[in-house]
Amino acid sequence: MTGEQHVVFWRRALRIARTEIAALSALLVIALGVMTFVEVADDMTEGDGQRFDLQILHWLQPLPGEPRGPWWLHEAMADLTSLGGISVLTLFAVIAFSFLLIQRKRLSALLLVVGLIGGVILSEGLKALFERERPPAAYQAVETINASFPSGHALLSTVFYLTLGVMLTRAFPKKRLKAFVLGCGVLVAVLIGTTRVYLGAHWASDVIAGWCAGAAWAMALWLVAYAVERRQIVHHAPLQDEPARPV
Repeated sequence: MTGEQHVVFWRRALRIARTEIAALSALLVIALGVMTFVEVADDMTEGDGQRFDLQILHWLQPLPGEPRGPWWLHEAMADLTSLGGISVLTLFAVIAFSFLLIQRKRLSALLLVVGLIGGVILSEGLKALFERERPPAAYQAVETINASFPSGHALLSTVFYLTLGVMLTRAFPKKRLKAFVLGCGVLVAVLIGTTRVYLGAHWASDVIAGWCAGAAWAMALWLVAYAVERRQIVHHAPLQDEPARPV
């Protein structure tokens, strides 16, 4: 084996190792998300879990209906929480779907839609299964319409923004840009979940469970995208993501 062949071999080996590390990391996130969700679901019916939720709620709202902080913080939290609503997420999904199609990222576009629809089904199914009551109405600064566990805003925002962040990282070659995009997705999901507790719409355990379920579902989608893309590259199938043509 010549020197040039050695270089090619080690570059290919390093690229495969990085890919497998990413896949293993996704599997780890799925496992941790599922285990944490099960633990939180079990604790919410016990005394320790209920005390934890009550302590967080009472600390954020010493007086029912009056969250801590100045008036502008209340307004900011109310604005931010709407980013996890189904109407806003649907609008953003349509925009992101169109953008991915323009960039010839057909597989990413499809999985983004599947992820959001699957997230809605997962959220509503879990709510119907657990049927947990929300915090008392006196603490709720926003209107609520269904069961409390898990938080639909936390789950759906984690699914959408994390999935979108992961999909968009594939469009940027530099690690700093990849980390920035993914970090923004995580930050938005965390902020939205935090607003639900601050506004009294959910117990803290609802939001934690929503984050866990959403992260697990988003990483499962990424693994599907990874497996399908590798298979379709081999068979030259038309669904795979194509690189955008330079202008």
